[in-house]
Amino acid sequence: MVFKKKLTSVVMATTLMAGILAGCSGSKDAGSESSGSKGGGDTIKIGANLELSGAVASYGSGIAAGVDLAVDEINAAGGVDGKKIELIKVDNKSDAAEATNAAIKLTSQDKVTAIIGAATSGNTVAQAQIANDNKTVLISPSGTSPTVTVREDGSVNEYVFRTAFIDPFQGTVAANFALNDANVKNAAIFADNASDYAKGLAASFKETFEKAGGKIVSSESYVAKDTDFRSTLTRIKAANPEFIFIPGYYEEVGLIVKQAREMGITVPLMGADGWDSPKLVELAGPDALNNTFIINHYSAEDQDATIQKFVKAFGDKYDGKTPDAFNALGYDTVYMLVDAMKRAGTTSDSEKIKDALAATKDLALITGTITVDKNHHLIKSATVLEYVDGKQKFKTKVNP
Repeated sequence: MVFKKKLTSVVMATTLMAGILAGCSGSKDAGSESSGSKGGGDTIKIGANLELSGAVASYGSGIAAGVDLAVDEINAAGGVDGKKIELIKVDNKSDAAEATNAAIKLTSQDKVTAIIGAATSGNTVAQAQIANDNKTVLISPSGTSPTVTVREDGSVNEYVFRTAFIDPFQGTVAANFALNDANVKNAAIFADNASDYAKGLAASFKETFEKAGGKIVSSESYVAKDTDFRSTLTRIKAANPEFIFIPGYYEEVGLIVKQAREMGITVPLMGADGWDSPKLVELAGPDALNNTFIINHYSAEDQDATIQKFVKAFGDKYDGKTPDAFNALGYDTVYMLVDAMKRAGTTSDSEKIKDALAATKDLALITGTITVDKNHHLIKSATVLEYVDGKQKFKTKVNP
């Protein structure tokens, strides 16, 4: 069942902003010198292991912008326990091996207390063992695969957390939207077969849709870096679906949407947070994106007072730009970590900070009020957005 949920407006401002603490933001790139133990001296060293170049640089750069704003705010308010946050950024180049190397550098050389990133699930999983072995908190702002925090054997990555909801929830939201909002009885699925993210979403959509009485009339796949999807779209069109679910990343999705519309496929198309990039509009074109929908973490159009305060602050820092979901998730990740430090009573004891993160309950952030469950998955709301002439418009909010 899909239903609306209003975010709490004031908790973030009172719980996180007030009294969080100093000065101006400290930020260093991968080549900066750094010495000392975790949390030592007058700064708190936090690493940012992000996709600042490569295939999904839009995600990592978006997260970095949100992280920078949060660090600026926290340091300007006094820091944490009188210590400024020192941010050490490393570019993982949208590559899992590079993400591993960056995690090794941040833990062994820079001695960070925590790592923010990566943006994608695969690049986060590549760091998980290093984080556990070094007892360094790792928080992925947007890694939605359950495998980010839970291993194949069912055990939990003790030091790994996330700020996003998980893929099965997104797939369920999409299926319920198709059934209850789009009022369709059959659907097709067109998923990236090389992506665990896309496959997990597709499986969850299929299970929920069919369990509720819907019929999957076509299930097709593509591979990342494909550019011509017309033959597969021809097969999908022949199945006459009323709705097409396309879990994947914006680089391929933009071309899929463009080619689908050129072929006369006019039914609603839907994806998840992997669609969220300004480049999607460039690739697909504003007209082609009409009658398409995405599941996302928040909407800048949500009139919640705390959200609008964030939108203004982001615009003030970044020349009037409206923050997207990756900006918001990066921002929230810093505040989630700082909240845990405050509750743990320490900026350097990783075990206590990890335990405080695991105990997070009803923490109001920009992308929703969050509770961490036993698997380090988040219980939080999701937002459905509609593209109208290339702009994201708030459609509805969905409870977990």
